[in-house]
This record gives sequence, structure tokens and C-alpha cells, in this order.
Amino acid sequence: MNAINPQAVPRQNQDYTLLMNMLHVSVSKHLLDEHFTLIWANDFYYDLIGYPQAEYEALYHNRPDLYYAQNLEDWHAIQQIVIKAISAGQPGYTTVTRMRRKDGSYIWVQLAATFVDEQIGGVQVAYTVMNNIDEVMQMRMEQSVTYDNLPGFVAKYQIGPDLQLKLLDANRKFLDFFGEDSWKNEDYPLFVENIARSAEQLEANRERLSNGLPVHFTAQMRGQSGADAWLQINAEQIGVKDGLPVYLVIYLDVTNETELRQMQTKLEHQAVELKAALKTANQASRAKSDFLSSMSHDIRTPMNAIMGMTDLALLHLDDPDKLRSCLRKIALSSEHLLGLINDVLDMSRIESGRMTLNNEPLTLPETLENIVAIMQPMLKAKHQKFAIHLRHVRHEQLWSDPLRLRQILINILSNASKFTPPEGSITFTLEEQAEMSGGYAEFRFIVQDSGIGIHTEFLNQLFEPFSRQMDSRVDKTEGSGLGMAITHRLVDLMNGKIEVESQVGQGSTFTVTLPLRIQQKPDELTTHFPNLHVLVVDDDVIMSETMTTALQQLGVQVTLAASGEEALRQAALIKAQDKQFDAVFLDWKMPDMDGPETARQLRRQISGTVPILIVSAYDWGDIELEARKAGIDGFISKPLFASTLCRALQTYVMGKTDVHPHPDQPAESFAGRRFLLVEDNALNREIAVELLEQEGACVETAENGQEGIWKMEHAPYHWYDLILMDVQMPILNGYEAARQIRRLPRRDAQQIPILALTADAFAEDIALAKEAGMNGHLAKPLNIKALRKEILQQLKGEASEQTF
Repeated sequence: MNAINPQAVPRQNQDYTLLMNMLHVSVSKHLLDEHFTLIWANDFYYDLIGYPQAEYEALYHNRPDLYYAQNLEDWHAIQQIVIKAISAGQPGYTTVTRMRRKDGSYIWVQLAATFVDEQIGGVQVAYTVMNNIDEVMQMRMEQSVTYDNLPGFVAKYQIGPDLQLKLLDANRKFLDFFGEDSWKNEDYPLFVENIARSAEQLEANRERLSNGLPVHFTAQMRGQSGADAWLQINAEQIGVKDGLPVYLVIYLDVTNETELRQMQTKLEHQAVELKAALKTANQASRAKSDFLSSMSHDIRTPMNAIMGMTDLALLHLDDPDKLRSCLRKIALSSEHLLGLINDVLDMSRIESGRMTLNNEPLTLPETLENIVAIMQPMLKAKHQKFAIHLRHVRHEQLWSDPLRLRQILINILSNASKFTPPEGSITFTLEEQAEMSGGYAEFRFIVQDSGIGIHTEFLNQLFEPFSRQMDSRVDKTEGSGLGMAITHRLVDLMNGKIEVESQVGQGSTFTVTLPLRIQQKPDELTTHFPNLHVLVVDDDVIMSETMTTALQQLGVQVTLAASGEEALRQAALIKAQDKQFDAVFLDWKMPDMDGPETARQLRRQISGTVPILIVSAYDWGDIELEARKAGIDGFISKPLFASTLCRALQTYVMGKTDVHPHPDQPAESFAGRRFLLVEDNALNREIAVELLEQEGACVETAENGQEGIWKMEHAPYHWYDLILMDVQMPILNGYEAARQIRRLPRRDAQQIPILALTADAFAEDIALAKEAGMNGHLAKPLNIKALRKEILQQLKGEASEQTF
């Protein structure tokens, strides 16, 4: 409503105004509308609120509701009293309230209003008399309480604009609890500590304190004895001093009630936690029972196959083909059974905290080539499409535990293959993220499949031991069910993380992120080929981009073709310019025109001296015959690291034959070598002797460590070329036997290579072998390839710490 100009009031009322000013009391005239609009007021009204009339009208437009905007609680209280009086048909009302003055201070006033029959604009008018009763109220409030009779500690504080508290008065109970030095305020450490303890509650009540409103909260405070107490704090403004509010504060000790509530809450939380733990324990117990049940079947299956095939082999000793088939199936079943046992042993070691990691040089190309070689039989058996992509890989030489990294990736890839149907696809991607501090780089290993997917409710249990997804589509899948649990814990040990995304019926994506330390070696890719121009033929866009980037880093000019037909067109174009490519990199599997057919047709257009190289994740041995007939010169295994391409260019284009030796070179034998085998188990001795003698070695045996020492001690100098030492033997174990051999007073005792033979292949077992003076370590059951490789390294003197 617009402010009403007092000059509009009829002249006869001016005499009335003069009379009202002579009363020396605030008198005002208001409309009974929603604003309580001021029509007129005498001088004492403006003196009481501290505003000159002109300034009041300019700021608040004669609207008391705007004047009370910062004190809405008081305004709403006045409104309710007025509404109640009108509704009850009363002639007026009387009330006591606080009123803010211009300087920000508050005074207590008594309002006495009378409703009259006069109306302005159809709205009823009221006359109000306002008396300053602040001194009376102050005395009444302070005299209404006797500090020492109150049930608690009582104090008066002056509160500054930034919530600074200054103690003005206190009763004896307050001083007995907080200390006589409380008067020092901020110079008293206990005062400062308790203010800090209640800082959060004070801040939460900042607005109420600045408006002079009552405040209530509970805080834990410390007494001068050092004991803590929970205090319920009730504070109410009782006045103003130096323009700052003064609050009367009463502290009630509610320690016992608070601690009781806290204990009750804690017990409730413990009950919930115990209930959850019991549920988890019951689930784990059921999972272990289910696991043992399924493992019983999984172990019996290969065991039955081994026993059954052994019986069949004995019945067909005169049929070499049948015998060979039985032995091959026995070998496959044995490998499967060994895998189950290794899973259980690995899980046991990890759960007991005895699993430790090695820190050895690791070469990414070699590691991934080994993984691909291991996975190939499984992928080929199900005719699954397998692609490998590299992204931003700048470092190939790293430090880590190669065995455990290989175990993590093979576990995930094996799972992807198991749960992906025949003809499905699996993609493996290696990404190098930003380089980290401390000489580390972050690598992401991503395995994506088009398999059956994982149910959402099972994702949270995926990495729990003894858990399997209850799904008819996977019940026929063999395995321990521990692979993912082992993988998760190995990733944790390597300070990495593993994430899974999956949709039922669409497939899964596993992402392993690991920090790997970079080997501080000079860049091996110093060779550049600025004058070479090659043709890259691949229908896989990502693979083409990866290969192009790597070749361009080597200075090579690249022409891309996404199909065999496009490759032929590119070859024709360059031939028309009387030029030729220096090499062709050709994918083996492409739609429409595959690698062999493309190579045959390319040979009609390009010189026979231009090498055509197959790029594939397949085994070269499986495709070599067909590739040679098509005019293909060589093979490069995916994934294509820059170093792999560099060696290929040096070998096939530049003619350097020593950078990439042929994998099928004639094998070296152990002919003329004499080995001492120390093994207490007769069957194990027989197997090892047979394997070594098949390689041309002469083998002598000892049945325990003590006998092994005696044989070494009494043999002619350099009689033995190498000792194979079982570590778990009666009378004297292999570790102690190796130590005593090293202490023998003969030169060859310190020089002869000693290899540990054990069923354990954990880092601590390898470390024990190394500490005992052994040169290397071989895990049982013996694998002829690993055995042969390790012995050859030792005989050539090539063994290093990498052996361990």
C-alpha cells in the first residue's frame, strides 16, 4: 500500500497532533491492513525507534512489516495478536515485544492499541500507544533468577559480530567447573579450547544470535579438572551493552543421558554389523559347501579321465595310434587337474598373507606374445575372433612380476573365452596412460568379449572366493571358481584396480589398471627409415591406426588399404608412377579377399624382392605352408609394438639377419653333459631321468641331500655340469644340501649351477632357493620345454637374476 502524506490529513487534526506531542509518549495511527500501514505518528514515535521521520518514510515507506523484515519472528507474533483480537471482537490489544532501533540495538516496548470506527479507503483504523519499558524488563529478567539457585552453571556473555564471546558474569558453580581464570576470556587456554569445541554449534546458530533469538544446543566441554562433560546450553538475550547483545547462558550437565544414548546407538550399530557379519558368514559357509561340492566334481572329472585313459592305454599297447590318443588325453586332463590344484594353492597363499611379488625386468612385447601363444589353442578350438590393440604405448621395458601379470591376464582372457560362445569375439587392448611420478607409468589392460554377460546381482560377488554365478548357461563350464578371486587379490597386491562392466546377453568388459615402473634404459628405437614406403592392408581400423602411428614414429611413409581390392588398386597406382613399395604388411583374416589371396594377386603387380609380411595373432606354424605358397615372406605376431615393427623392417627390408632369429632353428642337446639329480621320490626320479636322457644327458641320482653332498664331494673335479636339487627331502633337505655343497673346499663347488626342484613356485620359495646359493628354480611337475630352456641358460652361463 502506498505511504500516506501526513499533509493530506485535515487541518483540524493539526491541533490534535500538537496535543499528542504534549503527552510525551509515542502515539501512532495505523490501518489494520496486512502491512499495518502507518498513517500518522507523533515525534516521540520517531525518537523511540531512532529514525528521523523523513528517513523512516524513505527507507520503509511507512510500512512496519518492512521495518520488522529482519525480525520476522517478532512481527509474526504481533500479527497473530492483532488477528486474534479482531476475530474475538475485542476493542484493541496489549502486548510486550522487542523492537530494533536504528543503531541495531533492541529495546523492550509495550504496545497498547485501540480499534476505532474510523475507516480510510474502506480499511479500519487503530491508534497505538508505545511505551519504552526496557529498563523495567532488564531488571525483571535479571531479578527473576538467582544465579546460585539455578540447576546448572550460569553466565552472562557479550557476543561480538564474529561470535567472539566475552564473559561478563558467572555463578559459583560455573567458576568451580571451568575455573576462576575464566574471567581472562581469550587469555585462558581452557576458555579458548571450549569455544573451539562448540564452534560448529555456534556457527550453526549465527543468524539467531545476530537477531537476538534464543539458542539451544548440546556440546562436549572440558572442566578445569581435565574431565569432559556433555552440557546442554540454553541461551537467551537479556540486553545490549556497547551496541552488542548480552546473553544469559545456562549450562545443564547431561553427561549420563548423552553417554547412555551414545552407548545405545553404538550397541544398535554393533547389532546391525553382527547381523550383517552373521549373514556374510552363513553365505560364505554355504558358498564353501557349494564350492567343495562342485570342486569334488571338477577334480573327479580329470581324475576319472586319467585313470580311464590309462586303463585303455594298457589295453592297446600294440596300437600306436590308439596309445598316442590315450596319452594325449591323459596329458590334457593332467594339465587341467594341475590348474585346479594351483588355483586352490594360490588362493590359500593369498588369503594367509604369504603371497609376495617379484620385481623383475619385464618386456611388454614378449609378455603379450607369450599370453597370445597360451590362449591360441582355446580360442582356435571355439573358432573365436581375437583382436589385439595398442594405444599410446611409449614404454615397452618395465619392472614388475611377469609371472603374476601373465596370470592376471590369462585368467581374464580364459574367462572371456569360456563364457563367449563359438564364433564370438574377444578384444584385448593395452593402453598407456599418463606417466606418473617416481618413474612409473599407468597401464590399462582391457578385455572385452561378446559372451553371455554377468547378472547385475552377481557382479558384487564376482571377486569373492567360492562364489559362482547360478546360471544354467555356465554350469557346464569347468574350473575352480577361484580364478577371479585370485585375479582381484593379485591386482590389489600390485597396487592396481580391476573394474567390470557387463550386460546379460551382450558381453563383459574387464579393465585392469596397474602402475608399472619404467626401466631407465636409453631408447632402443633409435633406428629410423625415412626413405621407406610401405603398404598396410588391414580391415581393422584401430589396428591400421596403431600400425601407422608406430611406423611413422620410425620415419616410414605409410599407405593404407582397408581391403584386398584396395591394396591391389594402391599397388597399381604406385606401379604406374614407376615406383614400388618397400614392404607390404598384410592382415591374414579379411572379409571378401583374405590375406593369402591378396598376397597371390599382389605378387603379380609388385617385385619379388618386395617382402610381403603377414600380421596375425594366429600361430605361424598353423599358416606357414599356405602363406609360403601365396608368396608371403614372413610373419609378424600381434600385438604390433614399435620395436616389433623396427625388427621386422631391419630383418626383411634392410637384410639384417641377427635381429630376429628364426624360431625354428635346430635345438641344442645335452649330449656329453653329466647331471646329478637329487630326488627322494622314485617316480619323480624316473620321470626326470627319462626326460634328461632323451635330450642326450648322462644322469646320476641321489635319494637325499646328504647322499648328494657325498657324491659331489667324492666326484672328480668338474665331473658334473649341473645339479638338480629337490628341496623337500628326508635326512637333509635341498636348501641345506645346496649350502653345504657351496662350502665344499673345491673350486667347482662354487661354480657348478644348482637348480631347485619344488612343487611350490611362490616368490618366497624362490627367494629361499636363491639364499641357499642355488642358481635357478623349476616348478614341478617338470615341463620339458621349461626344463630344457633353463638348463641351457645355465650351461651357457646366461642365467641372471631373471631366473629367479
